[in-house]
Amino acid sequence: MDGDRMEIDGGIMEGGGQILRVSTALSCVLGLPLRVRRIRAGRSQPGLRPQHLSGLEIVRDLCDGKLNGGEIGSTEITFTPGKIKGGTHIADTKTAGSVCLLMQVAMPCVLFAASPSELHLKGGTNAEMAPQIDYTVMVFKPIVEKFNFTFNCDIKRRGYYPQGGGEVVVKMSPVKELSPINLTERGTVTKIYGRAFVAGALPIKLAKDMSAAAVRCIRREIRDLYINIQPVREPDNQAVGTGSGIIIVAETSTGCLLAGSSLGKRGKNADKVGIEAAEMLLQNLKHGGTVDDSLQDQLIIFMALAKGVSRVKTGPITLHTQTAIHFAEQLTKAKFTVAKSEEEDTSNDTYIIECQGMGMINPNL
Repeated sequence: MDGDRMEIDGGIMEGGGQILRVSTALSCVLGLPLRVRRIRAGRSQPGLRPQHLSGLEIVRDLCDGKLNGGEIGSTEITFTPGKIKGGTHIADTKTAGSVCLLMQVAMPCVLFAASPSELHLKGGTNAEMAPQIDYTVMVFKPIVEKFNFTFNCDIKRRGYYPQGGGEVVVKMSPVKELSPINLTERGTVTKIYGRAFVAGALPIKLAKDMSAAAVRCIRREIRDLYINIQPVREPDNQAVGTGSGIIIVAETSTGCLLAGSSLGKRGKNADKVGIEAAEMLLQNLKHGGTVDDSLQDQLIIFMALAKGVSRVKTGPITLHTQTAIHFAEQLTKAKFTVAKSEEEDTSNDTYIIECQGMGMINPNL
């Protein structure tokens, strides 16, 4: 701490934008002034990229905060939060930067606002190195709402690499406090479904090929389940640019949702895209956890803020998750433990992440 400003080293562990998202969201919620140094220090282009800057700006706007060092390429920022007020806010990466990552930084803040919020998030909806918007709606949303809040996510337009141009509108109301979650029973897989999409100049045949390849791949491991992966062509008035991809979700008897996804790109065979997503899903099913690798780290901030003990069973702990836990503990009073799951089946590499949450109470309600 410098005076009463929390010091964050943005170059350690995962060393990327995630450190910025977790620490600024918590800074905003807790009213803790923050300094982040060595932002993305190990990356090929260190410092803030457009989507990180958009994320910082929307948090600043949500709480009338003060942001210094907020420019592209900056490796150090200071942030002084004010009161989180809600209302309508726009964040535009002006690139294919992920709208889902903007949502990750803004959502914890608006939960503890004084009034409902409407966020217009612009950029890439289906971007590399980030959850696809379909994942956010199909997997993240139903699971994160178990913390006892709801949100509405309306996909106005889809946008793809390189130009972006997508827009989603997220509406949510504040809560008094978050409830803990207990996700420790996987149950059995009851259905597998998904969507394979093309947009712009690409023919629907590509979507059908992705879907068929994915189904063939899953069938080798799982024979007796109906698999429904819909091939779709995004309407031209609801998509900017040309893009393709697939997301496949497995739902279990206890309500767990695990997914695999992949994006098409020039020169990448459609079968390969489908197979990649199918193999990712099978990998996530193999470890026996209740959440997949992409959801693991996204739950950490909510577990830290919730009241009471949350428990989540996962596969191997990702570096993103270790990073989120490190900074959540540094900024909140939450205490995490990660222990190997004690199961009869020792071949499973499963862990229990347990968190005694800080029990954040919304001071504005």
